[in-house]
Amino acid sequence: MSPVAMPVASDTQFGPLLDALRTAPTAPDAKAASDRLAREVSKAGFEHLEDSSILPTLHAFATNKKSGYERESAAMAFQSLATILGASAGPILLPSLPILFDLYMDKGDVVRAAAAAACKAILKLLPAESARIVFRALEDILEKGKWRSKVGALDAMKTFTSSAKDAVAIELGTILPKVEAAMHDTKAEVSSAAVKCATALCTTLANPDLSSHIPSLVKCMASPDAVPACIKSLSNTTFVAEVTAPALAVLVPLLTRALNDRSMEVQRRTVVVIDNLVKLVRDPNVAATYLNPLVEGVEKIAKGAAFPEVRAFAEGCLNTLLKAGASKDGPPPPRRDLEAESASVLSSILILLPSELVIVSASGPNGPHTPRHSLLARTLDFSSALVADLIHSRRFADADAWQRCLGIYLVPWVPGGSENATKLAEQVRQHFHAIDKAKYASANSADDAEGELLCDTQFSLAYGALLLLSHTTLRLIRGRRYGILGTNGSGKSTLMRQLRDGKVEDFPPQSELRCVMVEHSLQGEDTSLSVIDFIASDKALAGIPREKIRSQLLEVGFDDARQADVVGGLSGGWKMKLELARAMLYNADLLLLDEPTNHLDRASVQWLEKYLTAQKRVTCLIVSHDSGFLDNVTTDIIHYENKKLVYYPGNLSTFVEKHPEAKSYYTLAATSVKFAFPPPGSLMGVRSNTRAILKMTNCTFTYPGRSTPSLYNVSCALSLSSRVGIVGPNGAGKSTLVKLLTGETEPQEGSVYKHPALRIGYVSQHATHHIERHLEKTPIQYIQWRFQDGHDREILEKTTRVLTDAEKAQLEVEFVGKNGQRRKLEMIMGRQKLKKSFQYEIKWRGLDHRFNTWIPREELIEKGFTKIVQQFDDLEASREGAGQRDTSAHVVRKHLEDIGLDGDIAQYNEIAGLSGGQKIKLVIAACLWNNPQICVLDEPSNFLDREALGGLAVAIRDWAGAVVIISHNEEFVTALCSEIWNVEAGRLTHKGKTSVVEEAFIEGKSARGSGVNTPARSRVQTPAASTHGTPAASGAEDKGTTGTPPVKKKKKLTRNQIKAQEERRRIRKLNWLTFGGPKPEDTDSDA
Repeated sequence: MSPVAMPVASDTQFGPLLDALRTAPTAPDAKAASDRLAREVSKAGFEHLEDSSILPTLHAFATNKKSGYERESAAMAFQSLATILGASAGPILLPSLPILFDLYMDKGDVVRAAAAAACKAILKLLPAESARIVFRALEDILEKGKWRSKVGALDAMKTFTSSAKDAVAIELGTILPKVEAAMHDTKAEVSSAAVKCATALCTTLANPDLSSHIPSLVKCMASPDAVPACIKSLSNTTFVAEVTAPALAVLVPLLTRALNDRSMEVQRRTVVVIDNLVKLVRDPNVAATYLNPLVEGVEKIAKGAAFPEVRAFAEGCLNTLLKAGASKDGPPPPRRDLEAESASVLSSILILLPSELVIVSASGPNGPHTPRHSLLARTLDFSSALVADLIHSRRFADADAWQRCLGIYLVPWVPGGSENATKLAEQVRQHFHAIDKAKYASANSADDAEGELLCDTQFSLAYGALLLLSHTTLRLIRGRRYGILGTNGSGKSTLMRQLRDGKVEDFPPQSELRCVMVEHSLQGEDTSLSVIDFIASDKALAGIPREKIRSQLLEVGFDDARQADVVGGLSGGWKMKLELARAMLYNADLLLLDEPTNHLDRASVQWLEKYLTAQKRVTCLIVSHDSGFLDNVTTDIIHYENKKLVYYPGNLSTFVEKHPEAKSYYTLAATSVKFAFPPPGSLMGVRSNTRAILKMTNCTFTYPGRSTPSLYNVSCALSLSSRVGIVGPNGAGKSTLVKLLTGETEPQEGSVYKHPALRIGYVSQHATHHIERHLEKTPIQYIQWRFQDGHDREILEKTTRVLTDAEKAQLEVEFVGKNGQRRKLEMIMGRQKLKKSFQYEIKWRGLDHRFNTWIPREELIEKGFTKIVQQFDDLEASREGAGQRDTSAHVVRKHLEDIGLDGDIAQYNEIAGLSGGQKIKLVIAACLWNNPQICVLDEPSNFLDREALGGLAVAIRDWAGAVVIISHNEEFVTALCSEIWNVEAGRLTHKGKTSVVEEAFIEGKSARGSGVNTPARSRVQTPAASTHGTPAASGAEDKGTTGTPPVKKKKKLTRNQIKAQEERRRIRKLNWLTFGGPKPEDTDSDA
């Protein structure tokens, strides 16, 4: 029997309206009947929804299996009720959602569409604060509903992520497991909808560090196979923001899975990430609630992991978890009793309601009152739950939220309508606010700021597995210049980048505080433009007139001619000036200067000092390794101490007076950092330390597209005892000179001679030049890759070693033998000494190895095979140095530790995440791996802090090989280099040799070095000043060395002895070719 025939409905004014709705022949008719019904309810009052059995009747329509018309009409009626009655009807219509979601499985498309529209209309009525209540209703549908109902419920959850972000984030811990279960539903549509819903839910995380990982986190929920990749990306992330309950709700299930992974590498990364995350959890209740499940897994790894270092990491992680309040056996903190809180709020609201809305108990007039109508009771239950949440989160200042959660639902019931309902809601808010004030004493701290406060925020900073700063304060005053001090890898540049990107918690946005960072590179920008066009093309400077840009460029030293130059052709120093000019045009409140003096000559540094000290309204944060610059510029020092920022008024000198251990910021040798360079290899045929082993003669070089040469008619030479400092203004050609010497580029005129067995270790001006293609590798993996074949794989990439088309054609030229036989060269197989030169074993094209021939070096060069000979010389020289070195991980780790790079960072951190100082240490370590005889350092002081720079200086001083240094750090160059090459306007001038200036080293000379053997480090005299004919006869050489034993003349071998010796050599070589290992020396020794 149809419910419309029920007597209750027929006798009321709503009977005809319901009957018209039931019998509506078309959708427009049903829509019109629904709207009339809703308008009548709006006039008569909400109580008629129950008194006149409207809701029960509509429910009966919706569940009538025999009539599709009634089901469609019911859905339309609910949509009209929601649209016309407005937000006040939300709590009354919410219980009808399960019936409407059941209609999602209806066979009729029109019924399904009407049900979807009705659900959307009802959910739209509910405020953001109601997410918890709505999600409980939708969870029930997700568990019990059929597949289309589930898809609808998942889509409904998604709609809340944009309007109720914070409320959804709080619910993640409860809702995500239900959504994750839906991901594994057998119906593909449900699974797909669950993935989309989980992705949308995770976007509500108020943690910017995790936003880029949301797709991989969701993928892990759907597929456990994705866990290792996700853990790897998490371990390479800079974590800055506090880790809150929503973030842990997402991460803890993933981390629990990862702890059970069989891979030691995944386990190691996981415990390190957990250790880091736990340090960023500030609320102990949150820690105790979410972290308990992790304790058992971490404890298992700490006791049973196969690798000792993984056990060590897990033990540290376990201690951190226990300190945070997590426990394997302890009970979790008590959860909120939502029912009791809501009941308490409801009883208070009922007392404050007008008497005509409640029934007062005769036995207890002051006791709990009862609402006069059941729908009012339903509405007040809903509002009480929302108000309880407002009280719990102490949102008393947000009056609008109280109107959304209470006032709007009282409008249809309170006499006087909207105005009285608003007053009543405000009365309730004040009532609970007064209770809260009495409960919590307010603490007001007076701030006697020394000036205008730019920012005062508490934050934490981490890079993946490494916690850099923990719960520290950043407090900046306008007009101050702060120097940031800390060791390499402590996070100075990371802090600057996070401030630039706006990722530091509670740091004011760009609209409130204009923050600009000046860096040392122009990577990723169009460097083909002229200087002035490059600045003008910046979108942020679109409104700046061109004349102002020109005058600003003039101010930093760009005359009109240089403004027309292409940006890509500028030297490192001029690029830094260009960045400074651009930053000044931004009119910044806060200027972030990361190594501003890198690549700047002394005149430019002095100009920068004057400019910064003249800015009275600009605050500066400065990271620099130039102690003189910091001393002249800073008004305050911010020092990294135990993962905190500690503030010291005054400049660097004042700071050092208070902290004498920071003296390493001033002197090179006052350092706790010790570098140890491997000894240089021997050079075949070179017995004198003053013999030229690398020489340039009358070289001229012009960059493509330029008319004037960068270097003109330059001649110079290096010997094993050379200690050369190359100085000169920016753009003079210093780096170009070094590139010609090392073979990175080739001169258009003149020649460069290099000893065939010479190995050069080269650290370029930009460290990433060497490692930019290997950012996904760890430092150890990079060195293993580079030297895995027994030689340096990067050697053959040099411009001077790449064969041109003409040189490839030369390979087709035939050799004519003495017997007239013609052969073509295929490759060089070997090399051995021939008098004062070498001869090479040639493999002929198309012929077996037994037909190989030995040809002297001079003959090959004469026939045009210079590059092929040089290629083989480079490989052979590199093989002599690197071929005998073991590339096992522990050996490479020890080598990197000797150059000052932390062993754990070298083994586990990818190169992409290293600081500038750590990258330069890696490049220095790589260039020294094959024991070079010459070390060329182009601006090594740019990325190293004072302590590391001091360690590098001591290591260079004690090293026995030749050194070439380009640096604007005058103290560093003059302390180490006895010979100065001054490059200016493309021309080179030499300044005479002097002894090493020992005064720059506070400590005495290290006893460890072999420096006594080279005249370059003799304190008393140098080869230039020696009265003896050769360095070997110099008196300075004899200090600390024993007398050379007399050379014994070798006894001539008999013919049989020579034959036996040749046989032994043949067997040695055969064994080497068969079994591998280090190449046997071509020596007369029988060993």
